[in-house]
This record gives sequence, C-alpha cells and structure tokens, in this order.
Amino acid sequence: MQSSVCPPLGPIRPLDREFFARTPRRVARDLLGKILVRDSGKVRISARIVEVEAYLGQNDPAAHASAGNTARTSVLFGPPGYAYVYFIYGNHYCLNVSCEQEGKAGSVLIRALEPLEGIEEMARARGIVLRHGSQDFPKLTSGPGRLAEAFGITRTRDNGCDLTSRTSGLWIGDDAFRAKRIQITPRIGISKAADHPLRYILAGNKCISGPKNSRQRLKTHSKA
Repeated sequence: MQSSVCPPLGPIRPLDREFFARTPRRVARDLLGKILVRDSGKVRISARIVEVEAYLGQNDPAAHASAGNTARTSVLFGPPGYAYVYFIYGNHYCLNVSCEQEGKAGSVLIRALEPLEGIEEMARARGIVLRHGSQDFPKLTSGPGRLAEAFGITRTRDNGCDLTSRTSGLWIGDDAFRAKRIQITPRIGISKAADHPLRYILAGNKCISGPKNSRQRLKTHSKA
C-alpha cells in the first residue's frame, strides 16, 4: 500500500520540547509532515501528520483552556510537548499536543494522518478490511476519532503522555520530510470561533479529514 504524497520513511528522531514551546500557530504549521509513532516494543505503527488545528488558550472560546486550569485541562497549562486527550460526542477520543511555555495554555489538535507503518494493525483496530486497490485507505486515519482508534489512543492510556520521548510509547518525530505546500482554512467541526483560519493541511494529500479545497478563506503557502 503506497502513501499518496509522502516519500518512504527515513530515520526518525523525536521532536524536542523547544519545538512545542511556541505559539500554537507556529507549532501547527511545523507539525505538518512530522510523524506520529506508537511503539509498544513488539509492534510499531506510524503515520505522517497531514492536518491539524491550532487552539490559542484561555482567550480562544473554542479551546478547552478557556475554562481555566482545571483537573481536566491541567495538561494544557503544563510543560509543552505533552498529550492532551479528551472524549467527545460520547464515542471517540481526540489527540492534542500542549504548546507554549509552562503556565500558558495552548494546543494543537491532530486531525488527520497518512499511514506509513503498521497499516494492517491500524485497519484491524478500525475494523476495516483493506483489499488491493481499496478506497478505504484514507479512512484509516482521516479524522481525529479515526486516528485515535487506529493508534489505540485513549484518555486513560495516553493523557499526559510525553510526546517528545521514545520511551513513552507514543511520540512525534521528524524524518527530514518538509511540507512544500500548506493550505490554511477556518477550523471545522466546532461552533465557537469556527471562522478563525487555524486549520492547516498538507496540500494535495488524500487523507485529509474535511474539505480539501474549501473556497472559504483558503490560503496556499509554498515552502522552499
């Protein structure tokens, strides 16, 4: 099963904490093309990040941090680079990573991935049977709930997980791939502050969860 846009994997190094100690807008853009890895010690699955949304902390009505530092949101106010996992609509989990310096909340929601390693394991976790030429490949991880299910992400297992450390079992790494074209659109799937252009996608990728060519405030940026 070949990936749609991304080249084969090279060596992957975990992102350091300083990468995440920046504004969610900066982190969101730079996360495109990075790799989410689940390594149980027996089986490793990985996928490239192709769609994210930035959430700007206490002053962002759509952010959980707008409710303040609570037992639920404490990860967002802690050190950068940690997983914030929540359950939504009573049926799926969402994976976010904390940003900004400790004490200042901010986060990026991982919205879609392009599978790279362990595709059969992802399909099994999702209850999908992939056949040669199947059109279901993008469905494995195209959406926050789908990718969480494919990676076995839950709040009990992963909330507060250090995404900068290989030893955590769930981490984000860099294999030197660089996104050349990034599209920016309003956030989707929310009602508050939904018109803010804080959704970032890897242009041309088939695994995007929402509109790939939205005419609403669509911006395309090329990176050398």
